[in-house]
Amino acid sequence: MGASSGTIPGPGATRVIPVEGELDLAATMAPLRRGRADPCMQVGPGDVWRATRTPEGPATAHLVHRCGRLEVEAWGAGAPWACEHAGTWAGLDDDAGSFEPGLPFLRDLWRHHRGGRIGRSLAVAEAVAPTVLEQKVVSADARASWRWLVRRLGEPAPGPAGLLLPPAPGTLAATPSWVFHQANVERRRADTVRRAMARAVRLDETVDLPLHAAYARLVAFPGIGPWTAAEVAGVALGDPDAVSVGDYHLKHTVSWALAGEPRGTDERMLELLEPWRGHRARVVRLLGLAVGSAPRRGPRMERQAIAAI
Repeated sequence: MGASSGTIPGPGATRVIPVEGELDLAATMAPLRRGRADPCMQVGPGDVWRATRTPEGPATAHLVHRCGRLEVEAWGAGAPWACEHAGTWAGLDDDAGSFEPGLPFLRDLWRHHRGGRIGRSLAVAEAVAPTVLEQKVVSADARASWRWLVRRLGEPAPGPAGLLLPPAPGTLAATPSWVFHQANVERRRADTVRRAMARAVRLDETVDLPLHAAYARLVAFPGIGPWTAAEVAGVALGDPDAVSVGDYHLKHTVSWALAGEPRGTDERMLELLEPWRGHRARVVRLLGLAVGSAPRRGPRMERQAIAAI
């Protein structure tokens, strides 16, 4: 998507980054997007638009991968910071050198999808809020709630893409529970978001911590458990070993793909993934790209009204 008229100023910063090896920009950055209608992000076959709040201010970045280069344009006060860190978002520093697929079908998946790297958004608090909304509800409901909150509490992002910025942490921390209620978010999740956003600086500091210390700090926040911490670490901290224990579907998907067992447990999932420790998130993403869900033998997880949660 380009500028819609000559009234929109050009980018405040640009950068061209050489890309070594394969890069599937869409597959790499898609985990940052909260559904296809996410007001903060657009993902195309060869380009990505992302609106974010950087340490230097709001920014919209446009990333394009072509001819062995990552071309970046950015708008807003945070444009220089976005250009500086866009390569990290796109997984250019992801080290998969020690990954050994092992199984023949995983080797085939890796050969066809190795351009899907594990990036780091470096925006931990920004990842925590929508991830908390995904606790105990189906993805469609959580994404609808996030869209509602962004449209109600966010603001227009800089640049030509027509995106919205995620709500500022201070805004979410000060938002009363009845507003979350309008977004179909019950008091428990609303309180978790508000408490976490009130200490967003402590969340964002985890970018500079070793992963084990980052996880320890994340789960120290009330309402943030191992599932939420893993989901956040996988996209914001680029943990190639993140496994979402407690996920409604993942244990079944892994058990089906790796053992032909249509039903699984978290314990069985971890047992099956153990040979790839250090790269378990990479295996999970490969399975999600090509294997799909396990056969259903029980009721589908129902969409819920907040009064039932």
